Amino acid sequence: MTGRAEEPAGLRERARDWLRRDPDPQTRAELAALLEAGDDAALADRFGARLEFGTAGLRGELGAGPNRMNRATVARAAAGVAAWAGPGAGVVIGYDARHRSADFARDTAEVLAGAGCRALLLPGALPTPVLAYAVRRTGAAAGVMVTASHNPARDSGYKVYRGATGGPGPEPAGAQIVPPDDALISAAIDAAPPVDLIPRGGDWAVLPDGVVEDYIAALGGLPLGEERELRTAYTPLHGVGGAVLGRAFAAHGFAPPLTVPEQADPDPDFPTAPFPNPEEPGVMDPAMRYAERTGADLVIANDPDADRLAVGVPGRRMLTGDELGGLLAEYVLRRTSGPDRSVATTIVSAGLLPKIAAAHGVRCAEALTGFKWLVRAVRPGERQVLCYEEALGYCLGGDGGRPVLDKDGIGAALVAAALAAEAKRDGRTLLDLLDDQARSYGLHATAQSSLRTRDSGQIAGVMRGLRERPPDSFGGMAVEEAEDFAPGLRGLPPTDALRYRLSGPARGRLTLRPSGTEPKLKAYLEVVLPVAGEVEEARTRAGERLEELKGAVAELFRAG
Repeated sequence: MTGRAEEPAGLRERARDWLRRDPDPQTRAELAALLEAGDDAALADRFGARLEFGTAGLRGELGAGPNRMNRATVARAAAGVAAWAGPGAGVVIGYDARHRSADFARDTAEVLAGAGCRALLLPGALPTPVLAYAVRRTGAAAGVMVTASHNPARDSGYKVYRGATGGPGPEPAGAQIVPPDDALISAAIDAAPPVDLIPRGGDWAVLPDGVVEDYIAALGGLPLGEERELRTAYTPLHGVGGAVLGRAFAAHGFAPPLTVPEQADPDPDFPTAPFPNPEEPGVMDPAMRYAERTGADLVIANDPDADRLAVGVPGRRMLTGDELGGLLAEYVLRRTSGPDRSVATTIVSAGLLPKIAAAHGVRCAEALTGFKWLVRAVRPGERQVLCYEEALGYCLGGDGGRPVLDKDGIGAALVAAALAAEAKRDGRTLLDLLDDQARSYGLHATAQSSLRTRDSGQIAGVMRGLRERPPDSFGGMAVEEAEDFAPGLRGLPPTDALRYRLSGPARGRLTLRPSGTEPKLKAYLEVVLPVAGEVEEARTRAGERLEELKGAVAELFRAG
């Protein structure tokens, strides 16, 4: 967001102009009430800045004004996408079940049609990976997904995917956009006329449900093994994953998951999970309790747009994103073949995947956070069979390729179920497999810590201070090496991140990065220990080291 201080009179005039042009009676009523009440603070919040379009598209709170997600903001975004894609371009539009998502998707279709594009709407509220698949399946030039993923109920968002012919230059079809496409679309949004002057058309189409069936069928190309004996408890967290995941399990021979009743149906208010992210403390408690009551072997969860996956062992615990990433990697590499395979992870994920890749004789690439970078971390002639990031995102492929070039919580759930079924056949659980990996590669224990603030200057100050006064230790662990990703490192695009390699009572890493979607500074902590005896003893020692690192990070945040 950008903006400058503005006098109340100027804000009121801008608000009145917005009110005259706004196509939505809901936001017109909201804005009229604020003007009548003379609430200049609320007007400044809505009109003193605007949502900026970037590689993550748009994301923000619902409401009136340019600093909110609303029908006017979306219409101008759609006009920018239409100008970037060009007349005649096919654009697939998907949406989740959040407040206003269907309205925003329809507005997008009308604006695209008005600009001479072929607008193709998905047949209902569906998971994000279905949209990513449909862009490739239809040969469209671009895709738009209306979703705020796992954000709270008050938020909405708008993501853009590159298609087979969208924008200049060769790019993988069905992946999220990267620079310079974000800047081109942003400039086109800026050049769009006022919302009431943007042409609209009615010549747009709804894709048949067959596109969902095609997506489910394509998941059969993933390495799903032969074992199917598994009882699974599942929560879509009030999102859109339930129906598609159930159909996918049935199509590929798994018993239908037992779905947590109070979270089964889409509900934009997320009544049992105000922060519908499986990583948030307490969010998975209802699913874990339900799994124990029903005698499930595995608990799985999608976030509300079903592009992320969380798994757990009933009666024990949830796995971290890094733990599941390591298990999926080993499973996929055992069940695919060829010297052209590669895997990838991010600069903030655990250091385990490179060791697994080396053991299987394949290359492991490192990318910036976000699947727009991960799915592109492939050299010519390579075939990427897995990429993942610690925030519960996984993109998988088999010997026949990848059905989706984005994180896919449905496809990953199928592979996780196949892995768990194989372990169950042998009388084991995913936790037993984690112990095996710890013995083979060393124990890689990870955790996160965050500084949440409304003052972006505080976050910038912490990062600036670390660059100006490099630390020599964190939590009793000496800094062996500091890596600054701001100028670009090892061929990666420049990004505001610092990573420290640590040694002392254990080896480890600490990575600091401002969030790209929320006002917070994120710290990613890792401790690596060899396992000479009991794995649980090593886990206890690693946990102690992680707590010491968390304390050092907290002190760093306080000092900043």
